[in-house]
Amino acid sequence: MAGVGFRRWVEALSKGKRSGISALLSGCRSASGMTKDSLPGPYPKTPEERAAAAKKYNLRVEDYEPYPDNGEGFGDYPKLPDTSQQERTPWYQWDHPDLRRNWGEPMHWDFDMYTRNRVDTTPSPVSWSSMCKQLFGFIGFMLFMFYIGEKFPAYQAIGPKQYPYNNLYVEKGGDPEKQPEEVKHYEI
Repeated sequence: MAGVGFRRWVEALSKGKRSGISALLSGCRSASGMTKDSLPGPYPKTPEERAAAAKKYNLRVEDYEPYPDNGEGFGDYPKLPDTSQQERTPWYQWDHPDLRRNWGEPMHWDFDMYTRNRVDTTPSPVSWSSMCKQLFGFIGFMLFMFYIGEKFPAYQAIGPKQYPYNNLYVEKGGDPEKQPEEVKHYEI
């Protein structure tokens, strides 16, 4: 394929018909982008057009529902359910396991929003009311404990700082000739 484009470009340059860039661009096709078949067509108005659009997107006619024709340019593109890839089963043998999708399957219009590292639409196993009860119960308990702690403060009991050598008698300026009285930090 690449050899054909290169050959065309060389022939065009040798004949001198076009400049190098235009000859290069005319001999090559885009390797990326959407194909003409995958672009949305006009909004289907008849049941035949609807059936053709469903077939185009590999959907059954009963499952096919296009976006409303409100001028936003969706055309005949199917309106797929707003479910994330995280919600799809990981145990199925997907053609593309990272994205959990198969070849030829239509992509959601907002596909980038529903990837696995974005929105997760999986239903929560815990109800909303239960989550609120747990949250407000925790906040209430913490406020109650804060109130109790303010009303009845508790401090660690501490004694005087203990130093060796008779409470550092000489180091604190005591007479080295005199024997200081012994300091006891415990009782027997």
